[in-house]
Amino acid sequence: MSHHEGKHEKMEPENIKEILSVVSSEIPTMIKSILSSVFSEEAGRNMGKAAAAYYKELKDGGLPEPVAVKMTEEYMRTFTSIGDMLRSGFGKGKAGEDQIQLKLEAKTKEEEE
Repeated sequence: MSHHEGKHEKMEPENIKEILSVVSSEIPTMIKSILSSVFSEEAGRNMGKAAAAYYKELKDGGLPEPVAVKMTEEYMRTFTSIGDMLRSGFGKGKAGEDQIQLKLEAKTKEEEE
């Protein structure tokens, strides 16, 4: 028996269920932490500084103001899009947590059968 096979045998349904239970309770906390760091006041300040630096570099590089403004707006839209994606994907609150729990429970039952 190889070392890998020994580990696999120890993963009985009760152990898997316990692991999934811990994971399902920790993932929502981790997601909330990520969201709060992305949408914090400090993150907003940093985003503003990044946009100002980007605009300054464009202007210093010789781009006309309308082009620099347009490119800076597009740059900021990237951040907004990422934020929207995070919010819609992870910001579902209790409903999102319930979906995670249901999926984990279904997987556990499937593995037990």
